[in-house]
Amino acid sequence: MKKIIHVDMDAYYAAIEIRENPSLKGKPVIVGGSPNSRGVVSTCSYEARVFGVHSGMASSQAWRLCPQGVFVYPHFQIYKEVSATIRDIFYRYSDIVEPMSLDEAYIDVTENKVNEPYATEIAKKIKADVLRETSLTCSAGVSYNKFLAKIGSELQKPDGLVVIPPRKAQEILFKLPIEKYHGIGKVTAARMNKLGVFNGADLYQKSMKDLMRYFGKAGLFYYYIVRGIDNREIITEHEAKSISNENTFHEDIDKMDVLLAELQRISEKLANRMMYKKMQGQSIVLKVKYDNFEIITRSASLPQLTNDDGVIFASAKQLFLQHWDQSRKIRLLGIGINNLDNGNPDYSEQLVLPFYTDFQL
Repeated sequence: MKKIIHVDMDAYYAAIEIRENPSLKGKPVIVGGSPNSRGVVSTCSYEARVFGVHSGMASSQAWRLCPQGVFVYPHFQIYKEVSATIRDIFYRYSDIVEPMSLDEAYIDVTENKVNEPYATEIAKKIKADVLRETSLTCSAGVSYNKFLAKIGSELQKPDGLVVIPPRKAQEILFKLPIEKYHGIGKVTAARMNKLGVFNGADLYQKSMKDLMRYFGKAGLFYYYIVRGIDNREIITEHEAKSISNENTFHEDIDKMDVLLAELQRISEKLANRMMYKKMQGQSIVLKVKYDNFEIITRSASLPQLTNDDGVIFASAKQLFLQHWDQSRKIRLLGIGINNLDNGNPDYSEQLVLPFYTDFQL
């Protein structure tokens, strides 16, 4: 059985801004665009969250909810530098690390570099290392699969450490509100509520057949996770099946020359990452988020495997010009490359395992 740690930094961007400017400590700090612009909130401190402010919210709405908030422009270069330091800490303990973003990662410590049999002890050491070397706190979840480790990291934020051994998994999952299940968003949660599903115990009562009828293939995922089953492996960067870059603008944009320049910049950055990782891909995905937060994605096949920024940009530009509604402003642009060739085999599906009662983390 696996021993998985999920580490999630606490209010990451806001915490760094407070670290760099201690006068912000204790104040409702909101990182993102100006409230006088069409910008969005990247993240905010816990003091701001009390007022209902959250990431992805329009800055103007955040100001209405929390007019006393201190709005800070994001400093992404610092965030990336600190993230690299944090990631180096993870690699001290295991080479099997799956970064999900600058502030979040899964770590498989089943076999680890420090010969520590208990994942909980490694999680404690990681938290201490991060605090000592960055002056930032993080929350960690420890369990026997990715889903439960992710749930654990969210249960006692900030600066939390939650261990979910097999014998406790069912109790925690049954009590958990359905909207707290990772992978179940607001729309799906509302659909489940209409079916009488409000928590894990309710979800457990639904048959596999019913869940697949209502939710398609996702229903199979829901059926298994409420039973503590998640066979997903940790996917290291070298094993990734796709790679992408995107940028959220601080002000919505409707000028074609600016948008095409941004698309070219994203193409170059993506191509550089692919060349560094010795990756090539043969399918491109364009992501566009409009000013009303509607997201569209459009994809196309590339003529051959490539990591050339010119080829990527040309294809992305063609998709963009074909599908952009020019009467609307754009909040985010992104490009992804799928069907990667990185020399690594696909994982085969593992056997499904039930709840365990005698496994220590």
